Amino acid sequence: MESVVVSNLTKNYGDEKTVAVDSVSFTVDKGELFGLIGPDGAGKTSIFRMLTTLLLPDGGTATVDGFDIVKDYRQIRNTVGYMPGKFSLYQDLSIEENLNFFATVFGTTVEENYHLIKDIYIQIEKFKTRRAGKLSGGMKQKLALCCALIHKPTVLFLDEPTTGVDPVSRKEFWEMLKRLKEQGITIIVSTPYMDEATLCDKIALIQTGKILSIDTPESVVAKYPDDLYELKAENMYKLLKSLEAYDQIRNSYAFGEYAHATLIGSDESVKKYLQESGLNNVVIRKATPTIEDCFIKLLGQ
Repeated sequence: MESVVVSNLTKNYGDEKTVAVDSVSFTVDKGELFGLIGPDGAGKTSIFRMLTTLLLPDGGTATVDGFDIVKDYRQIRNTVGYMPGKFSLYQDLSIEENLNFFATVFGTTVEENYHLIKDIYIQIEKFKTRRAGKLSGGMKQKLALCCALIHKPTVLFLDEPTTGVDPVSRKEFWEMLKRLKEQGITIIVSTPYMDEATLCDKIALIQTGKILSIDTPESVVAKYPDDLYELKAENMYKLLKSLEAYDQIRNSYAFGEYAHATLIGSDESVKKYLQESGLNNVVIRKATPTIEDCFIKLLGQ
């Protein structure tokens, strides 16, 4: 059963009608963890704001739980949870006060839906009298998620929830999402972190307002069309420049401590070229493509 259906959704900004979301279409099944993956400025937040009825689209249609995002905005606001990218809770209110306030807004109580937030809330409960503005990034994230869940939403929208959060809190957060998914909540999360894409059931890779690919993370990687190689040398800057200049390299880019490249010629001929270019301790071997490699490949196309 489809929980969210997006068809040719479009959003323009300014007098010049700059396109932020360019005829985007995708569907999210009920109970699915769906990832919208792309860098800053890709259009992720604009899509989220339209789907949560905070922004009117300039074209296309979308439904959330069967409700139209323009005509049925009141019903959608009662059934979805939204955690924006920027921390937007009341900084002067305590953890406890923020949670009670949002429960009251939706006509419920913390006690009534405590089972939904219990696993998350117990991690911050001992600080419940602390003002939200004084919390660490990871604790703010947990409080914002509790407030987004307290009215028992059917669909949860999380806009870049782990940006600026330490690696341990990021890991904890994704573990929390897995547990929420088990409760049947549909979760749509946006992130610029390509490694988080593998934690989703299905992903849409997006850049400059356009969807590049929609599939499971495994299928996206499996469709990578070329043999990928990782390369290393003593002088990495010179290695990257040499790869750019060689006509037997299809494309190349820095990737952590290595360079990644797809070749036209053989790996031995590339290694010989690099050694003749004055590079020492050249290592070249086959690599397994990642979501990031696939994203870069799609951008090139």
